[in-house]
Amino acid sequence: MTQPSFVPIEESDQVRGAYRLETPGHWRPVRPGDLHQAGQPKGRSLGVPAPDNGYGLLLAERLFADKVQVVEGETVHDALHGAAAVAGARAALFGRAPVAKDLELALTLFGYLGGAPADLVAWRKALFQAAAHEYLVRRRIAEAVPESTLRLTPAQVGQQLAKWRSLVVADWAAVPTDVD
Repeated sequence: MTQPSFVPIEESDQVRGAYRLETPGHWRPVRPGDLHQAGQPKGRSLGVPAPDNGYGLLLAERLFADKVQVVEGETVHDALHGAAAVAGARAALFGRAPVAKDLELALTLFGYLGGAPADLVAWRKALFQAAAHEYLVRRRIAEAVPESTLRLTPAQVGQQLAKWRSLVVADWAAVPTDVD
């Protein structure tokens, strides 16, 4: 706080030069963790930053755990974790936290809410294996859904479920499995 010149204060209470900070110089990104370009880095397995992505998993467990339809060899736990990753990616497009419609879109897209073609069930069974326990599996699931699909409504996805290959990146070679 400044000291007015008309207020008498003792010399010991005066601000000393040793406590004055210098004006910082020009900053440059020279540390190893500094970003060298504006914005969030994008690339394989980096994910999509969004506020409160963990809330998507909470919603998934509270709203959809009893509605998810799995086949032998699949778990509801894996389905919900994979769907939460897709819901987080969709929510990030709109700059918000995941909501129930994001999860509904993800679960509908992979046929977990019913009406899934047999070839979709076979494909998702391998894709979602261990999604609840492996980060890279969840990243692969989220990256298998292109932005054009994430911008659809759950109803639009449900109507196109018969031609599900046009909604996802079904080619395993196009979906990254590890960090470069």
